Amino acid sequence: MASKQSNVDFVLEQMAEAGPVSARKMFGEYAIYRANKLVALFCDDQLFVKPTDGGRSFIGEPKEGAPYPGAKPWFSIGGDRCEDSEWLAELVRVTAAELPEPKPKAPKKPRASAVPKPKAKPRKSPVPKKKPATAKKKTASKKVANKARQRTAKARSRR
Repeated sequence: MASKQSNVDFVLEQMAEAGPVSARKMFGEYAIYRANKLVALFCDDQLFVKPTDGGRSFIGEPKEGAPYPGAKPWFSIGGDRCEDSEWLAELVRVTAAELPEPKPKAPKKPRASAVPKPKAKPRKSPVPKKKPATAKKKTASKKVANKARQRTAKARSRR
């Protein structure tokens, strides 16, 4: 079940004291970032905060859960804690402080269609061009064949 945009907006308002926070839609759910660091996921209208040692000590005994099937456990934040903006903003600050800076993205390579192709040289036709009609030179094999025919013709005429 996908999360509602209005619920994501509410959680972002509650986290606003933590600094610049934003959400990006991913696979029908939302990833929540603070200063370009992924700090939380909002899946099935439930908030999951990325597990860190600082976050664990701030929460005390966190309830853990998987935001989606096959995921590692994250800290599951209940509805009453989501409504406490000061507490939620501090949790986001503590979590973001422990996370490493995101790796810089590699520059995009130009698409093949964007690169102009070099002009191709005109190809030679696979069919050879016909030579102008001139007297053909007889090859040795043709000469031998002609002489053999002439002999046969003479022999027939003698009979």
